[in-house]
Parts: sequence; structure tokens; C-alpha cells
Amino acid sequence: MKPAAVTPLPSKPLERPADEVARARGIQRATLVAVATNALLTLGQVVIGLFAGAFSLVADAAHTLSDLVTDLLVLFAGRRGADPADTNHPYGHGRVETATTLLLGLVLAGVGVGFLWSSGVRLQDASQLPTLHPAALVMALLTLAAKEALFRYTLAASRRLKAPMLEANAWHARSDAASSLVVAAGIGGSLAGYPFLEPLAAAVVGFLILHMGVRLVRNSVRELIDTGLPSEQLAEIRRIILETPGVIGLHELRTRRMADRVLCDAHIQVAPKITVSEGHRVSDTVLLRVRDAFPEVRDVLVHIDPEDDGELQVVPPGPIPERTEVVATVTDLLDGCGTQASRVQIHYLGHRVDVDVILAAEPAAQALARLRRNTDAWLKTHPRYRSIEYFVRLAP
Repeated sequence: MKPAAVTPLPSKPLERPADEVARARGIQRATLVAVATNALLTLGQVVIGLFAGAFSLVADAAHTLSDLVTDLLVLFAGRRGADPADTNHPYGHGRVETATTLLLGLVLAGVGVGFLWSSGVRLQDASQLPTLHPAALVMALLTLAAKEALFRYTLAASRRLKAPMLEANAWHARSDAASSLVVAAGIGGSLAGYPFLEPLAAAVVGFLILHMGVRLVRNSVRELIDTGLPSEQLAEIRRIILETPGVIGLHELRTRRMADRVLCDAHIQVAPKITVSEGHRVSDTVLLRVRDAFPEVRDVLVHIDPEDDGELQVVPPGPIPERTEVVATVTDLLDGCGTQASRVQIHYLGHRVDVDVILAAEPAAQALARLRRNTDAWLKTHPRYRSIEYFVRLAP
């Protein structure tokens, strides 16, 4: 695994990246438009509803008022979700958006069930609908148009900003438009002498809203339990990693979503005896290539393996010597040879040890022969060591 200096995360948020700041502002702008629209519609529905004797408009105003609460929730989540990582949230605050999307999905599902229930009740008592003033129909149609426009505006913003939370809020606006459609159909049907149109429309729209709520809840839950990317995208990421110079194998690839970003873990295999710095370079290349091909991938944690450790996940048959013990062994073997080790490189492969010793000077012929005999005898009695090889530095 590539070494890195350990730097403690800040306890306070750092300055946000420019793209995240722009995204957070876009979410807030779209939500403020929804807040203003819902506030004006609520006031108009209450006034006209009371004037025209249309209590359905007043009820719809209460539904619109509930949107204000969810809009404020989206404002909070959009601001908090863009905060960078800190000590308590080392992976950032993207899950705030996920939790908000889950909550809004549950609200949508509840609204859909409510429409289905109320439509069933109204179908049984359709003859009891009161005669209403035509002004109520005008207000219902205006509300329907405003809600549909708000839905399209918010949905477009959610796709542009890759904000599932905004998409959930957009469909909530569509559910409110559906309620306005139900009110308009009910009022129009009452004025035309067909009162059964209101509960029938409510049943159809209620089912659609329920379906959308269930879909949003399902997607949010999948993200919260760290469901990976689709197999097609995984295959493409795997191809990019395997085509990276220096990578000779990939035996573990994991992904998960966090709001608009994707986190990726990869275990790659490199040549077993390259230097740590070269392995680090390969790791950085993998990260840059994956992020270049998939901009939504914000972080790639690359684990460097000198061999396929997926085949070695077993308890070794005996203790494997650590560096201190290996260096002490090399020092003992070189005793009396007229030279010393300037560098000792240890390779841990297949639960055994290969040792490369760089000598400060070439030993005399007699000392070299003794070193060879002593090393061969040592290896025969210490199976944990696969090889000990000596090299002489020929040039600076």
C-alpha cells in the first residue's frame, strides 16, 4: 500500500472547492424559487377558497404549505451537503442530501397513499360534492400551471446539478400539481354535473405519486447501504485500471455513491520488486485516469499489491521475520568478510522472504566463497527465507 504522511483532518471545514460552491448555490437558488412560488400560491388558495366556498382549495393550500417545510429542509441539506470533510465527517457531508431525498420520498409515498384513500372515499360519496363558485376553478387552474412550471424548472436544475434531493423536491411539486389537478377536475366536474371526475383523477395521480415516492426511497436506501455502480460502469473502470502502465493485475474493485459523487477502492498488482516510489507513481496514474474518464468519481483509494493477495488470505505456517531480524541476520553472515551492507531490500512474497543486499565493497575471493557457503547453509535451515542475494555497487 502506498505510504503517505498522516495529516490530521481539520476540526473545522476548509474552504469549499469552486465546483461544490457553485453547485450549492444552484441548489439554494432553485429552492428559493420554490419557496417564493409556494408562499404566493398558499396565500391565493386560502383567499379564493374561502371566498368561493371551495374547501378543497383550502385543503390544497395546506398541502402547498407543507411544501414550504420541505423546501426549507432542502435548503438546509443543500448547504450542509456541500461542506467539505472534517474530523467528524471524514468523507464529507454528501449523505445529508441522501437522507433528505429519503425523507422526501417517504413524503411522496404518503401523499400518494392519501390520494388513493381519499379518492376511494369520494367515489362512494360523489353525489355529496357541493356547488362551487367559478372563481375556484380559475384559481385551481392557475395553481396547476404554476406547480407544473415549478416542477419542470426544479427537475431541470436537479439534472444539471446532479442533485437527487432536488429531483425529489421536483416530484413533490408534481404531486402538489396533481392535487391541484384533482381540485380543478373536481370543481370543473361539479360545475358541469359530473362530480365523479375528481375522485377518479385522484386515484390515477395518487398511484403515479406513490410509484415515484417508492422509487426515490429505493434509490436512497441503495445509496445508504453502499450499493455499487452498475456492472457496465464497473467493467469500464476495470478496463481503464488494467490498461494503466505498471498495472499487471486487478483483484478487487469496490464502488459506492455519496450524493453526486462516487468513491472507489481498487487493489492493483504491480511488479513485485519495484520501489515504493514507483508503486506510488502507478497509484497516482490510476487515480488520474479513472477521474479523467469518470468526473463523478471524486476519490480513488488504490491499494498496491506485489502479488494477488486474494490467493494468500490464509494464516502463514510460521512467523515471518521483520526487518530488524533480517538486517541482523545479514550482518552476522557478513561478519569477517571485510565489507558491510549499505542497503538491504526485503521482498515479502508468498509468505516467504527474498533479501537483496547491496554491499559497500566487493569481498576478497576467499571471503566471498565463505559468504556463499554460510548463506547456503542458513537458507537450508530457515525455510522462511527463499533467497539472500548480494550485489556490489559498481558506479556512484
